[in-house]
Amino acid sequence: MSGFANSMMSRVKEMMDKLTNAATSWKDLAAAAEAALKVDNDYFMAIQIINKAIDEYGASLGLESISMRDPKKFLEAVRQKAGDAKVVPELVPLFLTRSEVLSNLGANKRAKLELDAVISVAPDHERAKELRQETEEVMAMEGKSYTQQEDAKIPATVLTGFLGSGKTTLLNHILRDWKGDKRIAIIENEFGEVGIDDALVTKALKEEETIIEMNNGCICCTVRGDLVEGLKKILKSGRADGRVDHILIETTGLADPAPVAQTFFVDDYIQARIRLDGIVTVVDAKHIIQHLDDEKPEGVENEAIEQLAFSDRILLNKIDLVDAPYLSQVEERIRAINSFAPIVKTSLNVTTNLESTIKGILGIRAFSLDKVLDMDSEFLKDGQEHQHDESVTSIGIDLVGEVDEGKLNAWLGDILKNKGVDIFRMKGVLAVQGSDSKFVFQGIHMLFSGIPQDEWKPSETRGCKLVFIGRNLDRAEIEGGFRNCLVKRPHVEK
Repeated sequence: MSGFANSMMSRVKEMMDKLTNAATSWKDLAAAAEAALKVDNDYFMAIQIINKAIDEYGASLGLESISMRDPKKFLEAVRQKAGDAKVVPELVPLFLTRSEVLSNLGANKRAKLELDAVISVAPDHERAKELRQETEEVMAMEGKSYTQQEDAKIPATVLTGFLGSGKTTLLNHILRDWKGDKRIAIIENEFGEVGIDDALVTKALKEEETIIEMNNGCICCTVRGDLVEGLKKILKSGRADGRVDHILIETTGLADPAPVAQTFFVDDYIQARIRLDGIVTVVDAKHIIQHLDDEKPEGVENEAIEQLAFSDRILLNKIDLVDAPYLSQVEERIRAINSFAPIVKTSLNVTTNLESTIKGILGIRAFSLDKVLDMDSEFLKDGQEHQHDESVTSIGIDLVGEVDEGKLNAWLGDILKNKGVDIFRMKGVLAVQGSDSKFVFQGIHMLFSGIPQDEWKPSETRGCKLVFIGRNLDRAEIEGGFRNCLVKRPHVEK
């Protein structure tokens, strides 16, 4: 992570640590939040501090921290504990500040909820009534049309979905069937040591695009600062070479989309120039129930569930691999998690033209901060670590040399037979003895496919790059097995 990105992403944590370690009172926190809001216009910082101030106020009275989940209930609890003499002069201003921050972040529905809670305990509070009227007027305008300021922002779509669901295949369809004369920028993130996805994006489709690949961590964890840097790089290239029309962010299959979406509200520069158009989740109809039912260690979230929960559109892929009754069961499970996002059924590997489908998932203005806050009241709370299942790891192999096709097929067949259930994803680009083309393969559990793609250039070193992602994988066993498929041991290792 670059020094600038690391500094930017750590500023909230440093400030909160400083305030916490200094045993700062809720009053000092409230003043700091007010300064962040009205002096620095740093809304993300302000929301962190004001949340902390309200939590500290509740803690001083021995109350549970529920102010974000149920502000009205929290205010009522404080009034019963401390009386109106405390609530109105002390706590109400904190809630008014929070409502202003939320409104500046575009979460007007949530801001109104805060103001309604204030008015329930202080019905004659003039400032609260003024702010609520202003918020209602903004909401009415939003309902009629988007502002010119929003129209000027570049739309960004987050493509998420569990490992092997078809995100990269969808990306290729978008570049082929929807792009037209649009200029699209792409950010790809992989869970692994070796980058593969850039090679899986068809060469002819990506030559005119800006592609940024990040494989030094999960985009929702350690790479979030790099995501901001990547977005700024895209904006910079747009200024130099002409406007970027759309940004596509393809996450790793193990990403929780919430922190990725949060990124668009962390940095003021990004927020002023890019709008989150929607979160699109690609679903593997054949394997999704297995992933939804996957038991996780305590404290570890199920990424497949998180991805569905935060979706604005759900692309139910590979419907050709399941029968109608099973497909209905899959839809029922999805609806139990997210009953609002439209479901689009497709088979990306079978359908030749997806232009109409793609128009239903891009340029849709579907993401709503209010909707997300309804679902997760702590969405804007920074410092929440996304915990991955530690039994799920990736093994990357990057070697110079060629493989024997017969040995390779036998080895892959043996892996699929014995380890298929535990292998969520495998993919690679290989140099095969006797072939001038790169062999690109992908596999999910016990399903496997591979095709020759671009030819090796004379200037390229023929080699093999592959990644396995799964549970309880044995690095020595997999790497040793692949080395046995080589025609000769590589004389140089990258």
